[in-house]
Amino acid sequence: MIERAAAGPLRRLVVLRHAKSARPEGVADHERPLAARGRRDAPAAGRALADMDCLPGLALCSTAVRARRTWELAAAQWGTPPPVRLDPRLYHADVPGLLDVIRETPAGVETLLLVGHNPGLEDLVLTLADDGLDNLLDRVRAKFPTSAIAVLDWRGAAWHDLHPGAALLTSLTIPRGKR
Repeated sequence: MIERAAAGPLRRLVVLRHAKSARPEGVADHERPLAARGRRDAPAAGRALADMDCLPGLALCSTAVRARRTWELAAAQWGTPPPVRLDPRLYHADVPGLLDVIRETPAGVETLLLVGHNPGLEDLVLTLADDGLDNLLDRVRAKFPTSAIAVLDWRGAAWHDLHPGAALLTSLTIPRGKR
């Protein structure tokens, strides 16, 4: 096990995979909308984040339609949504690309929400988490489905200090809306 640094405030990275998307014929991947299940699950993700006390100070969201709509439906569940930055680099990003974006986060943000896509998000969680409570890492390895929420806690003076193995995976939730 890699020893995590104890310096700096507790920081929280909340990773949200976009909700279930549709695959309409003739629609480019970037423009794919949410499926009916996704439109039910995205608000459930917002409620779950509120229930877990994981409301972010800032959200970073892919520019893909399915990610933006997931963000909009989730954030609509909160009284006052935080600022959001739509970033095209998050669309199908790999771990190095995701870390580049995360590391630009202002130091004053203690909880950061990242809304994006697999396989990058799953790989990010597995890369950052040195350990996880219960069997959470095994669950992520098995499947990180649509609308999944992973919560990673770590200590650091600034987001640019985040590195592989620095975090503890404290929660994995797969919210589902009612039919």
